[in-house]
Amino acid sequence: MSVLAITGGVGGAKLSVGLTHLLNPNQLVFLVNTGDDFRHLGLHISPDLDTLIYSLAGVACPKKGWGRRDETWSFLKTLEDLGGPAWFQLGDKDLALHVYRTQLMSNGGSLTEATKEIAEALDVTHSVLPCSDDPIATVVDTEDGQLSFQHYFVKYQCRPQVKGIQYDGADRARLNSSLDLATISMVVICPSNPYLSVDPILTIPDFRKFLQNSSIPVLAVSPIVQGRALKGPTAKIMTELGHTVNNKTIARHYKEILTGLIVNDGDAVDCETIRDLGIECVARNTVMHTLDDRVRLAQDTLDFGKALLSRKRCGR
Repeated sequence: MSVLAITGGVGGAKLSVGLTHLLNPNQLVFLVNTGDDFRHLGLHISPDLDTLIYSLAGVACPKKGWGRRDETWSFLKTLEDLGGPAWFQLGDKDLALHVYRTQLMSNGGSLTEATKEIAEALDVTHSVLPCSDDPIATVVDTEDGQLSFQHYFVKYQCRPQVKGIQYDGADRARLNSSLDLATISMVVICPSNPYLSVDPILTIPDFRKFLQNSSIPVLAVSPIVQGRALKGPTAKIMTELGHTVNNKTIARHYKEILTGLIVNDGDAVDCETIRDLGIECVARNTVMHTLDDRVRLAQDTLDFGKALLSRKRCGR
């Protein structure tokens, strides 16, 4: 069995950590959102790739879920004193990684090659792949006009009302060539923000075509728990786009590709309406406060996926 985990952000990284405790590097590969990537102070910054690598390496800040633990902030403080743009938090350790990535890419390396070198340096043994080496940029249409993702998410802290979201370059992007789709037996969409963290990946034409026409199970863990998102602006965005904040909305969002959805055990009542959409559904504890929670949910996810795979093989 080879599992492809689609992920971005803190929620996705939590389940990803759990999966690495159950599957070895030959059984699991991560495909990571790059719609958040941007240039800042001349540096190539890949927030979702870094969050996943830091989490898998065990060096992520436990309180925030992103950035490095035991970080120092001398660079940012000096930048602020100089009147520079200090709205995007760059800790000293984190900054070193961005400088190194930028150097690797300036010397002709791809984002995939730079990511591999950084992951190996931090003793991450599982494959972490940017969804594409072609540029993809998430742009948020708001009441204040178009905002790049980081300006919407970090600088303005998700306050502007969202009217729509675009993924510039995604329709022309090529799926990461290092990913061998023929070896994948299951796809797991981690509980990441569907609109900001997952859709940039799903918009890549050859990957979406694969998911729509594949005979393998594609399952997702819902980021919604009893009508709210545990972290980030998912619920806010759903409301502003005119959607009801519930698991059925998540199921409908992924309907073209989804085989099964895992919802929180407190939302078990939603499973019947989701099955009416032609999507299998189970209720499990999807809240991950501890490592044990992450491993348990990862096991529940894999068990669900194996059951779906067995049904597909039996023609049910």
